Amino acid sequence: MTDPLRIALLGADGRMGQELVRQVLNHPETQLTAGVTAPKSPNVGRDLGELAGLHDFGVQVSTDLRGALDRCDVLIDFSSPKAAIDAAVMMQSVRCRAMVSGTTGFSESEDRALDVAGESVCLVQSWNFSPGVNVLTALVERASKALNVGWDAEILEMHHNQKVDAPSGTALMLGKSVAAGRGVDFYDNAVQARKGVTGARRPGDIGFAALRGGGVIGDHEVRLAADLEMITLSHMAFDRSVFAAGALQAAIWASKQGKGIFDMTDVLGLNS
Repeated sequence: MTDPLRIALLGADGRMGQELVRQVLNHPETQLTAGVTAPKSPNVGRDLGELAGLHDFGVQVSTDLRGALDRCDVLIDFSSPKAAIDAAVMMQSVRCRAMVSGTTGFSESEDRALDVAGESVCLVQSWNFSPGVNVLTALVERASKALNVGWDAEILEMHHNQKVDAPSGTALMLGKSVAAGRGVDFYDNAVQARKGVTGARRPGDIGFAALRGGGVIGDHEVRLAADLEMITLSHMAFDRSVFAAGALQAAIWASKQGKGIFDMTDVLGLNS
């Protein structure tokens, strides 16, 4: 009988962390071995199962990241940029050699720092683990390549009223797909906010608009607009479990890979 894949969670007491607890415990091939959170969290010491609305199963929320990394095969991270980077750096000297990160809110320098730290392990990074969103990403890149000169790209997203970062990681992921399709640098062309008299829109800009309200899980659309027509590509998530299921799928896939930096399109085979 094959041993179960040992999973540790970073950001275990967040919304995604609690959903991942349910996913990992219910999967026949995985075992939850550790859950880590920030030192100031009021949930330190609570049982992960109880926190997720299930039965206690003897694993408590901890602040010991190194200990968690010595007891797992794959770390799934939904935390903060600093915590994600710290984990990737720490993985150079622990048992765990694979990390799946869905953390958002990275600055350009933090994004690059995670890539550098992740080069010597298996890092699967995605700002959205939904299969549908990743198919959308591939479509956006293809459309942006075909509709480049004379077409403006605008990305609109809406999330629940508790989301702390904007634009969302998924919106940025879609923006990077536009840039990839056009063959340009994303950070040189992204316009993440507009206010006041901004002047005319520059050709090549990749614009963003962020809405927040209610309990919206995630609603994204990419508009490619020319003078005479417009194409809209969109995706709506109905339940947060789709992201957790995708992250767990990525963790199982990552456990079988060597070192390298990957994303969900690799997991789904969209790059083959």
